[in-house]
Amino acid sequence: MTNDPDFIDYVCDQIGDECEVSYRHMFGGTTLYAKGKVVALIGDNQLFVKPTEAGRRYIGDVTEAPAYEGSKNFFLIGDEIDDSEWLTELIRLTEQELPKPKPRKKK
Repeated sequence: MTNDPDFIDYVCDQIGDECEVSYRHMFGGTTLYAKGKVVALIGDNQLFVKPTEAGRRYIGDVTEAPAYEGSKNFFLIGDEIDDSEWLTELIRLTEQELPKPKPRKKK
């Protein structure tokens, strides 16, 4: 599930600054965050966006696939990655629909 660093940078650069995107490498893949919420995964140089109803309506004809073996299905994003406005809106809609992350318990 390795990723080319240039691909990760490209995806992040395609998403507008208003989404406040960051990422972390985890478990051989890359997790994308928008405003602190997990919105997508990158695996094998493919973008998998967390499924939401708003995202489903926005995309229309959705292609779903697991991001890694044993995972739930995500929205698999293809050539739309190259459309910065489209991708920014999808990430914005996804972030807005997801709940705020639960605070971590202090040990």
